[in-house]
Amino acid sequence: MTAAHDQRLRACIAQEAARILLDEGVEDYQLAKRKAADRLNAGDRRLLPRNSEIERAVLDHQRLFFTQGYEDTVWILRQGALEAMRMLGKFQPRLTGPVLKGTAGKHSDINLHMFADAVEEVLFALMDAGVSYCSAERRVRYGDDVRYYPAVRFAIGGHQVEAVVLPTDALKQSPLSPIDGKPMRRATTKEVARLLQLDGR
Repeated sequence: MTAAHDQRLRACIAQEAARILLDEGVEDYQLAKRKAADRLNAGDRRLLPRNSEIERAVLDHQRLFFTQGYEDTVWILRQGALEAMRMLGKFQPRLTGPVLKGTAGKHSDINLHMFADAVEEVLFALMDAGVSYCSAERRVRYGDDVRYYPAVRFAIGGHQVEAVVLPTDALKQSPLSPIDGKPMRRATTKEVARLLQLDGR
């Protein structure tokens, strides 16, 4: 196989992984790229694209196929995020992930970081608001240090929210993104509200 062929196949895997992420409700980049490679009969794992390549393919796919529908989806999800953040404002919520970046699809979760000394504080706030939830655990990376933190999943406005509950001192340092290894971009409630205003709807 030539280098050009390998590069084309790598790009095809990224494009198929993007379609899987957006159309099939898969949120894990590793799973999406493995499924894409299997569908394209690409047995050489060295051809698997980086997560950052897949993210670019997601944006390209949205621009090509979703146009206004894509923009509407992101805007609606950001509205849901703002509602959840205002409800849980005492925990200084931050929006992160695809909804903030603009790479969210119709199946995407709203990803939040909450800050509390104990996860029970967040659970009690949800119970007081009459919101049903389920508990989870999520892997978070700071440099070479991998830690596990509690998370809660709940629905608001018909959208699924996943909030990772971090200690209050984690406000000072953002975890590393699984996409590009850089500190995760996070937005405050005010910043999300400003994003919605800038959308002009």
